[in-house]
Amino acid sequence: MTDPEVAVAKGAVAKVVVVGLGKVGLPLAACYATAGLDVTGCDVSEARVADVNAGRNPIAGEEGLDDAIAAAVAGGLLRATTDTTSATRAADVVVVIVPLFAMEGGKLDFSALDAATDAVADGGHPGLTVVYETTLPVGTTRRFAERLADRSGLPIGEELFVAFSPERVYSGRILRDLQAYPKIVGGVDASSGERAAAFYRRVLPGVDVVEVANAETAELVKLAETTYRDINIAFANELARYATERDVDVDEAIRLANTQPFSHIHSPGAGVGGHCIPHYPHFLLADGADAPLVRLAREINDQQPGWVIDRLDDALGGLAGRSVLVLGVSYRENVKELTSSPGVDMIRLLDERRATVFANDPYFSAEEIRRLGAEPANIEDLGRFDAVVLQAVHDEYAAIPWERVLRSGQVVFDGRNRLDPARIAGTGASYLGVGRRAR
Repeated sequence: MTDPEVAVAKGAVAKVVVVGLGKVGLPLAACYATAGLDVTGCDVSEARVADVNAGRNPIAGEEGLDDAIAAAVAGGLLRATTDTTSATRAADVVVVIVPLFAMEGGKLDFSALDAATDAVADGGHPGLTVVYETTLPVGTTRRFAERLADRSGLPIGEELFVAFSPERVYSGRILRDLQAYPKIVGGVDASSGERAAAFYRRVLPGVDVVEVANAETAELVKLAETTYRDINIAFANELARYATERDVDVDEAIRLANTQPFSHIHSPGAGVGGHCIPHYPHFLLADGADAPLVRLAREINDQQPGWVIDRLDDALGGLAGRSVLVLGVSYRENVKELTSSPGVDMIRLLDERRATVFANDPYFSAEEIRRLGAEPANIEDLGRFDAVVLQAVHDEYAAIPWERVLRSGQVVFDGRNRLDPARIAGTGASYLGVGRRAR
């Protein structure tokens, strides 16, 4: 087995395993292969493994990933398997990027990560470096390191090296983001940190690789940056609710407040979704952090879809029997992703109030939309609904001819404050936004 530190130092092709071929893991594998490393991706999904081995990209909407996977597979630098243990036996470096989510009540489910860790341990061998990129509560990497060492019999810092390096990317532009931000690395000991940092300097040339004191510091970096965003958005949402009561436009107030260099207020919206922001604050809370501000921000942002539906209910004089179209069920624009999506919450809330719910999303089939509890609808038919809620602003919606498709008496709720209120109101429809004056 080639010593990974020597391989990296010489620029040789190291063998890398990426465990978890999800929305971040698969782009990571493609990135490493593009950098010239021999990469094996591991996943529990046989269908995903088959797609990758055929050179197909199973992740819609990820910029550049189709070509990157096709080229890497054709060049013999990327393959996939469901056998993590066998792949690890031949690896110099293993990167674990298996998701960890907060369940209802904030409890964390480590079962998938525990299973992945055990599979890696069973393939462990002297000289192996294991890096966790899954966002984790502080101290978890060290716990996993102990689990790896106990199961494999390899001493940490001598024959087995374990580190944490948070992913810091945004769905839809992951390959670009990997080159855009400093790469934070922290080991459970000095040798582990050095080896992990050397690996990232090899695969991310030109990127500032920052080696911090330990894995715990690196873990806290990711929790700090994502929780800051959650708290900031919660404040923006509170401002929006207040502005609604006072019939003023919060957008203008925030824009002008942010001309002062110490003000960086985010934008309000119909809700916060995705793998990151709704989940990672719970990682602090689950670890016993005395952080009431963090808990309150989560509550505020979780309530935001309900606040939108309440306003729609008021505008329509009740939702029972009303037809409502949700535009965009993805949690945000230009991706196919339902994790913690406000769009899904809205469909459920509208159904609970006995509205007739319709939905449109170019990333989802009619059958997928039906499984969410809504009937599929075409954007050409906007005029047939009592209300339309713009939830995820996909590029495809930019060309909607609102003046031609809307009718007098409809209500349009702009959940992302992207529409021109005057343009909507000019059709005779009523315009509502998040902290914008009603028209």
